[in-house]
Amino acid sequence: MASDTGHERGKGSAAARGDGAANRVYDELRREIISFERAPGSVLSRATLEKQYAVSQTPIREALQMLDQDGLVQVFPQSRTLVSRIDVQQLNETHFLRVAVEVEVAWRLAAAPRDDVVARARAIVQMQKTLLGDTDQAELFHDLDRSFHKTLFDAVGVGSIQQILARRLGHLLRCQQLDLPSQGKMAAIVADHEAILNAISAGDQIAATEAVRRHLSGTINRVDALRAQHPDFFTDGKTWPVWSATDAPKTGAAG
Repeated sequence: MASDTGHERGKGSAAARGDGAANRVYDELRREIISFERAPGSVLSRATLEKQYAVSQTPIREALQMLDQDGLVQVFPQSRTLVSRIDVQQLNETHFLRVAVEVEVAWRLAAAPRDDVVARARAIVQMQKTLLGDTDQAELFHDLDRSFHKTLFDAVGVGSIQQILARRLGHLLRCQQLDLPSQGKMAAIVADHEAILNAISAGDQIAATEAVRRHLSGTINRVDALRAQHPDFFTDGKTWPVWSATDAPKTGAAG
């Protein structure tokens, strides 16, 4: 269950393809793009990348093709390659897909709660609590966040779906990177994790799915504000309406 703080590096998908030079370059460039070490609109010189990573043209070309498929770069043949701006339409589609998948994960876990799964996830949340407010430890917080959601996905037996979903999360992860320094953001994420686990442990499927919807709404609800702060980082377009407290169902199945 990828969350609103996952600093996903694409390593799951890269591992599936092997550990070659192209995958190494892909992983590192993806991390740099998501962390804004390479800003939207910046040029990726193939000659410079070859020197930086000490590889030939072929791994660079293959890595850029994978990033192009992720939507994180724009490759203009015989011209130049640019870091893509954050695509609002893809943000909408990714959020739609995440909600569909992650609500189902929570629903199934709450239908048959497992103490061992909840205990493992709670241990991860406790580690996240030690980092609250320390944005210098954002990468470790991201790693723990990814572990938390992987625990839930794996418990339902759909860990490979999480890996597939991760390839589409690049634009959203960049929004999360912009949003994480916001006052109280880390604490809100931890509170959401605890609410999800409390509902799963209690076998309350409606509360579990509501908690997931609330969790996934955090950053997507702030995209317009983030775009106002960083207008050059985003494409044009409107975000779709997403979950709010008034949307929570009172009876029946959520989602």
